[in-house]
Amino acid sequence: MTKIHIVQDTPPLLDLEAGIAMAEQAIHAAARDGADLIVFPETWLGGYPAWVFGMAGWDSADARSWFGKLVEASLALDSHEAQRLFTAAREAGITVVMGINERARASSAILFNSLVTIGPDGSIQNVHRKLLPTHTERIVWAPGDAAGLVTVPTPAGRIGGLVCWEHWHPLARQALHAADEEIHVAVWPDMPAAHQLACRSYAFEGRCFVVSAGTYLPVDRVPEPLREAFIIGLGGQDGLQGGSGVIGPNGEYCVGPVFSGETVVATIDLADTIRFKHDLDVVGHYDRRDVFTLTVNRRREIGGGR
Repeated sequence: MTKIHIVQDTPPLLDLEAGIAMAEQAIHAAARDGADLIVFPETWLGGYPAWVFGMAGWDSADARSWFGKLVEASLALDSHEAQRLFTAAREAGITVVMGINERARASSAILFNSLVTIGPDGSIQNVHRKLLPTHTERIVWAPGDAAGLVTVPTPAGRIGGLVCWEHWHPLARQALHAADEEIHVAVWPDMPAAHQLACRSYAFEGRCFVVSAGTYLPVDRVPEPLREAFIIGLGGQDGLQGGSGVIGPNGEYCVGPVFSGETVVATIDLADTIRFKHDLDVVGHYDRRDVFTLTVNRRREIGGGR
């Protein structure tokens, strides 16, 4: 059996030091509870910059200023701050999957919307960079690549992941299905019905468990100068409401969705990922490789880093 924690604590926006400290506490708390895996939502570290949708005008001094703050609050994986996360995972003996604003190099302004997987020995197991930021997100994040479009074996299970609307890239899904994914980490800023539907469909299609992580961020925790643009970026909704949960290989929720700031806890049986392939296995008896061919370029393209 595998025990999972999903963090829904409000992330400290634009404060890398506070975010690292909160993550360290959450990692150790999960380990004390016997968890094998802890998952943090999309760009939890540094925070999801929803304000970019409301600050998309040309030559905006405000937008430049807030972008500068976001870069400073972003994590370079060769930094001292990153080492603190690796140490926490090693001390706790737990697998960590975290959504981060990744700074490609400590000296650069290149940012990626990344999902980093850290093993219980404190080593980086995978870094997946969101293939294509959505809409105005492209002002902030560079496009990623498929170097991290893989699954990695961990004591918690074989783990892969996608970020937000990547779940509507059919070939990205198939690439992970083909890598025998047992636990799929799906990270989002919020969890409206469409995002829940994507997670449930992914679990059913891949016959895997989906750990769906959404952020809990009341708008009063957003810095006051950013609130109006932040609300515009969320389509008028008053903050982010969480909505995390765990979905089984039958497409049904095991736990959740939980719309609050509480940690979501679930225990799963990985053997179900085999049992449910009895009638649907999209890379086995339900595959037609004589008809379809999928190739994936897993070269790291830009920005350096892992």
